[in-house]
Amino acid sequence: MATLQSDQAITEFCAARPRWTREGNGLVGSVRAPTFLKAISWVDQIAVIAEELDHHPDIDIRWRTLNFRLSTHESEGITELDFTLGQQIDQVFSK
Repeated sequence: MATLQSDQAITEFCAARPRWTREGNGLVGSVRAPTFLKAISWVDQIAVIAEELDHHPDIDIRWRTLNFRLSTHESEGITELDFTLGQQIDQVFSK
């Protein structure tokens, strides 16, 4: 089982990445794409990353807006896996 991150580590992660905030035992973030097709393209890219990490986010698609929730269910909270996935998700939007 992955180790839970401290409150301080979570606060620092969110401070460095304004897209992400803590909500309960998870990290939530959203992004708005310029088009619906671009949003779906981002989801496709994130799906590949999630498979490589074997760590899968909850993704809610609302036309051009993507909402994410990251949490390590087996640990019942936020772990390094969530930080890694969040960072990699942010990289998808910068391409």
